[in-house]
Amino acid sequence: MANRIPRVAVREQDPQVRAKNFEEVCYGYNREEAMLEASRCLHCKNPRCVGSCPVNIQIPEFIAKVAEGDIKGAAAIIAEDSSLPAVCGRVCPQETQCEGSCVLGVKGEPVAIGKLERFVADETIGQASATCAPANGIKVAVVGSGPAGLACASDLAKWGYDVTIFEALHKAGGVLEYGIPEFRLPKDKVLKHEIEEVRRLGVKIETDVIIGKTVTIDSLMDEEGFKAVFVGSGAGLPKFMGIPGENLCGVFSANEFLTRNNLMKAWREDYLTPIHAGKKVCVVGGGNVAMDAARTALRLGAEVHIVYRRTEAELPARKEEVHHAAEEGIIFDMLTNPVEVLGDEKGWVRALRCIKMELGEPDESGRRSPVAIPGSEFEIETETVIMALGTSPNPLISSTTKGLEITRRGCLVADENGATTRPGVFAGGDAVTGAATVILAMGAGRTAAKAIDEYLKK
Repeated sequence: MANRIPRVAVREQDPQVRAKNFEEVCYGYNREEAMLEASRCLHCKNPRCVGSCPVNIQIPEFIAKVAEGDIKGAAAIIAEDSSLPAVCGRVCPQETQCEGSCVLGVKGEPVAIGKLERFVADETIGQASATCAPANGIKVAVVGSGPAGLACASDLAKWGYDVTIFEALHKAGGVLEYGIPEFRLPKDKVLKHEIEEVRRLGVKIETDVIIGKTVTIDSLMDEEGFKAVFVGSGAGLPKFMGIPGENLCGVFSANEFLTRNNLMKAWREDYLTPIHAGKKVCVVGGGNVAMDAARTALRLGAEVHIVYRRTEAELPARKEEVHHAAEEGIIFDMLTNPVEVLGDEKGWVRALRCIKMELGEPDESGRRSPVAIPGSEFEIETETVIMALGTSPNPLISSTTKGLEITRRGCLVADENGATTRPGVFAGGDAVTGAATVILAMGAGRTAAKAIDEYLKK
């Protein structure tokens, strides 16, 4: 029986080797492995995996094609709902979404849906699968070329709209380009090709355009003929703890540290954009961004500590990322909270002063809050501190656009379809929710695209 076949393991770089390079950690499936893994799918009558996918990929159908060896057919099915399959197959939290709902996972290992999606995408990269309706001449602007913007633009282009994406940086991709390290998401091998697929649909991408500075949403709509605008500008404003010493040299936000490494190639010796990591690094936080920053610093030659105020069981990062980090030699200082960054006489970081924590009583959500243990302060010697505490949206767009309301956290106010308080302006992804996942942003982009289509047909 299909469900008795064990899950096919995925080959990976040796931890001791990969800790010293920026090459991709996971090698993915070959054709034989993918077909064997695909044969495990039970093809449920009511596939819960589809409902658990934020972009609703027809998972059993594409897996059936893989099992038959029809990889192009599988790619065509995925392309109906996802414009970034090679990206999502690598960075989506499948374990809590599609694979988390797989029936096989109840008593064993779920089907490796993410790895199969990645295999299909990698095998067919550069081969356009989606088709477009005839052009209707209606102009729609998309702010930001991250996952939300790319997903929204792709769907609108398929339906015949004249779509232009405006990107603030010099390269398209948003957080996929500047936030996710090369060893998790290769830029030239994967991301560049998937962005080209979006361009093949007819989407125009203008880089170095800062909405709110170069042009405004008001001018796009009032003067340049755009009938609707989607804001998928992400959440790029970093948060800090507000503790003494955060202004010392050697303190980074994870955003800056990762952007300098990923977008500006600071890790490469042939680029003139170096970054100071030092021999010892402390990363404060426990999410995926913290893992990315820690594993990047490790590859730059540092001894790296993850400093997190709860236990390992409460780490919000993907289990796969935590597992990989531990394999590579990252040191986890759990139930530990920074209280001060200490500097030397020249204004550079020399240590991180911390206090030990314990978990108190559960709050209303059932999560136990960490409580400081009096008198347990200690120091961790370090040269660099990276704050990976989350991000919020940049206020530039909301402050330069008439009629856009924001929440107390600085996020754009939008309804369940992405409609903002300004008619014709829609939003989704991290700009609305605050920092979340790539696939949730893509789902929001697709939802907004449907709403824009309905709005423009009225």
